[in-house]
Amino acid sequence: MPEPARASTLLRNRDFMLLWSGQVVSTLGSRITALAFPLLVLAITHSPAQAGLVGFAQALPFLVWFLPAGALVDRWSRKRVMLVADAGRGVALGTVAAAVLLDRVTVAHLVVVAFVEGTLFVFFQLAEAAALPHVVPRAQLPTAVAQNQARDQGAELAGQPLGGFLFGLGHVVPFVADTVSYLVSFLALLPIRPDLEEPRDTPRRHLLAEVSEGVRWLMHQRLLRTLVALVAISNFAFNALPLALIVRAQDLGASPAAIGLMLGALGVGALAGAVAAPAIQRRVPPPAVLLGALWLWAVQSCVLIVAPSVVTIGVALGLGAFAGPPFNVVVASYRYALAPDRLQGRATSVARMIAWGTIPLAALAGGVSVERFGAVPTIAWLAVLALAVAILATLLPTVRRAPPVSAVVPEHVK
Repeated sequence: MPEPARASTLLRNRDFMLLWSGQVVSTLGSRITALAFPLLVLAITHSPAQAGLVGFAQALPFLVWFLPAGALVDRWSRKRVMLVADAGRGVALGTVAAAVLLDRVTVAHLVVVAFVEGTLFVFFQLAEAAALPHVVPRAQLPTAVAQNQARDQGAELAGQPLGGFLFGLGHVVPFVADTVSYLVSFLALLPIRPDLEEPRDTPRRHLLAEVSEGVRWLMHQRLLRTLVALVAISNFAFNALPLALIVRAQDLGASPAAIGLMLGALGVGALAGAVAAPAIQRRVPPPAVLLGALWLWAVQSCVLIVAPSVVTIGVALGLGAFAGPPFNVVVASYRYALAPDRLQGRATSVARMIAWGTIPLAALAGGVSVERFGAVPTIAWLAVLALAVAILATLLPTVRRAPPVSAVVPEHVK
């Protein structure tokens, strides 16, 4: 595939900056409501389990939609998919704002909206990931991935504290802010050129056949499938943790704003990691990045068991979050290096279905565990899981001997 003609730096790349800037705003809105959703459910029901149910509904599309969505994104206009996803999410969040204003909010309504938002998130993420090699030169893909990580983590940094602050001003305010954020992202996408995929000159087959091709492709990439499996287990631990930390912080007497600041420490560490990720990816061997991150997360989880204050929790979260962007850049770089353009949507969808498919189960398990056993015991068993992942990865030769990204070769798919 020929390199697209683009400006020499990402800052001068008009299409990338439009896409990136719009997503800065919409991702900030999403992080605001990521905290507002559980706070709203806890306010109206006082039930961590029901808060976990809403989180489960928001993440369930990772299991339901990732495989078919990947094949559809490889068929459809990627720009159009992103536009429809932003418009739909704005409408969905607007109904929550209206329900709160009218004092008609119910857990059932929040579950439906969370599922719709999660579904459209899946389609947007796959379309954006598949379009990225058409927006930036291939040599700049690791830097672009790191920029997107910085975008997400900067939103995490500002969004969690802002979500707590806005929720304190009024339960409706975070949902209005998120609705507006999707409108801004929609408008930013409009001027981007439409050809974000190669010409589709192969005949369409049955959707199931195209999905199966993506699954077979990933299953034949030994390194990538191993990393995806490790991420899946880690994601279960990470995504069962936030609700436990929110309840733990409430037990320590923290206000919604203080909880937002505590979780915002994730953004501080991850933003620093995103800034450092391109240099780390160039200078540090992949096995050191991958194993170093997994062991740092295991240690972080153990510290959270005994953390005596929201400040200590926040510091531990920030230190652990630093490793996330370099880890993700390495994994994404392997995927872009291995997958042809016609399979980018499906390669990403299969990888994320496995890696993110544990997230809905984690949200549900975290809520039930906190309600039944309490916050600290929940944090403890999640720490054991994180430690097990680090030990397993260290024992696997595929991870210990992972080659440089430039040296990977796709394995033959029969």
